[in-house]
Amino acid sequence: MKKKGLAIFLCANDFRLRDNEALTEASFYEECLPLFLYNKSSKALGGASRSWLHYSLKTFQETLEKENSKLLILEGDFLESLRVLFDSISVASVFWNENYNPLKKKFFESLKILLEEKKIPYSSCHGYLLSTPEELLKKDGTPYLVYTAFWKNFVCKYRPKTLEKVKLSPYPKDFKIKSHSVESLELLPSISWDKEFYKAGKPGEENALKALQVFFKKSADAYHDKRDVPSLLGTSRLSPYLHFGEIHPQRILQSLESEFGSLVKTSSQGVLQFAKEVVWREFSHHLLWHFPFMVNKPLRSAFENFPWKKNKKLLRLWQKGLTGYPIVDAGMRELWETGWMHNRVRMVVASFLVKNLGIPWQEGALWFHDTLLDASLANNTASWQWVAGCGADAAPFFRIFSPRTQGEKFDPEGVYVKKWCPELAKLPKKWIHAPSEAPEATLQAAGITLGKNYPKPIVNYKESREKALQNYDWMKKF
Repeated sequence: MKKKGLAIFLCANDFRLRDNEALTEASFYEECLPLFLYNKSSKALGGASRSWLHYSLKTFQETLEKENSKLLILEGDFLESLRVLFDSISVASVFWNENYNPLKKKFFESLKILLEEKKIPYSSCHGYLLSTPEELLKKDGTPYLVYTAFWKNFVCKYRPKTLEKVKLSPYPKDFKIKSHSVESLELLPSISWDKEFYKAGKPGEENALKALQVFFKKSADAYHDKRDVPSLLGTSRLSPYLHFGEIHPQRILQSLESEFGSLVKTSSQGVLQFAKEVVWREFSHHLLWHFPFMVNKPLRSAFENFPWKKNKKLLRLWQKGLTGYPIVDAGMRELWETGWMHNRVRMVVASFLVKNLGIPWQEGALWFHDTLLDASLANNTASWQWVAGCGADAAPFFRIFSPRTQGEKFDPEGVYVKKWCPELAKLPKKWIHAPSEAPEATLQAAGITLGKNYPKPIVNYKESREKALQNYDWMKKF
């Protein structure tokens, strides 16, 4: 028996019909109105993510229409748009999935005030993470700062809870408020920047489920070995789908257990490692919820005294992939062209920016925010602070990745570098990760003129490493 009236499902980062608690609750009513709010002046999403959002919205619209529903899109100030809507129609209840973004906390507090003013019942559901930040705390009630302890507590409390595909209630009849088109939101870049973004995977819930199955068949069992090799398809590529809620992490973990057995008892190192990466996402979101200042400031306050340097020229060369260090340049070019970068290479390019160039981690986080399809605020912030040594359970600052060593270890044949830096394609593998050290005759034979068709190193690795360590020692005096 359906509940009387119209329920609104406020859609944000949950473009799916499965494992969608808020949409399920709204569909217990006679009519269900899926609603997406967007403000063009918002900087919550970078350019690449806006592109994914465009196609994600289009796909979700099509999905809803197949289920006898629609997606209402309103553009402008969120609260004002809702106030106008509530004045226009009778609403029985409003539902949304919490995503625990501290920057949206003020909005939801204001929304609750508005709903109470209008005497409209509401409920926030659990639909973005595996657990709430209040559910996974240490015995003394404080948040975890060490991931291993967080993981152990998570495993102890982990209880599978997937929801099947929701049976939607019909869209309200004779509804007169006109929806904005996806195109009117102007989410796509003005240049054809995103033309290569979707070769590896297209937005949408069904595509997310397909990507998960492909990962199971080809890479999951060997994930621990393949995930660090950038020339292989050894990772899941699920991060954009998770970012936009086109798949719930609970479905990923439960599917892993169905395919490979219990996470606790599995004999597959690859599956266990992948599960830990999924829960690392959880850890990052919990951290940002408990410490919202992390968006701009280091979790470890001592790093506020670190002598970072602003250098727009070096930053720009790093962004363009023109550093003279092939593995770094390959990664930055892959990012610009595809909206994605291999996880191992992300660590290498981040280490190079903050430790070899001495540029603040916030600059790197801003660039990733604008260019990554999966630019989750929590993951992006926590990961940059991890590399910079100033976050939770962070890599020690004195752990400075050598681009050459990382390249030789994880891209020994130079397959990845040659793909993204084709000007180095004829260079022998002995020198592929150190062209500046190659004999002149070797460079000439490969058609390379350093400083012309491939840059000379923009910084001396050894000297920059020593300087970084000196700065770190100086910082510790405070």
